[in-house]
Amino acid sequence: MAETAKNSDRKPARPANAAPRAPQKFSYRKPENQETPKAITSLCQTDIIRGAVQVVQEGGDNNLHSHTGMDGFWMVLKGAVRFYGPGDEVLGEFGVHEGIVTPRNAEYWFESCGDDDLELLQVVAFDRDVKNERIDVNDRKTVVDSAQRFDGRIRD
Repeated sequence: MAETAKNSDRKPARPANAAPRAPQKFSYRKPENQETPKAITSLCQTDIIRGAVQVVQEGGDNNLHSHTGMDGFWMVLKGAVRFYGPGDEVLGEFGVHEGIVTPRNAEYWFESCGDDDLELLQVVAFDRDVKNERIDVNDRKTVVDSAQRFDGRIRD
């Protein structure tokens, strides 16, 4: 009973009278013309979820950071990744079809640790009641805006 009351207090994702959104189609293929240590292929996005694939080459690792309003789901498609927490504590090393979830406010960073380029599926969910901000704990190793961007969405 208490669970039902708690769920009924949640803000609906969209107004009840809002027109339904069309499904989004996408396709992923590793970018052939990657010129930077990190490339991001956007797959899809709504107001509460986003999917992308990050291709990380040597030197494309990031810094210790967190997100205030975003949970992240990470799964290796190719290569291997090592995730770290505060103090460079190893949270795990993951190969193909393995991964980790990073809850909002969890501090983490990751690097490619295999012989192949890392292809890392990233699915994030946004807390609509919290402004999402990236909080950098350490200086950034790469400039996020310098990552090459690609579009995997299929337009009819």
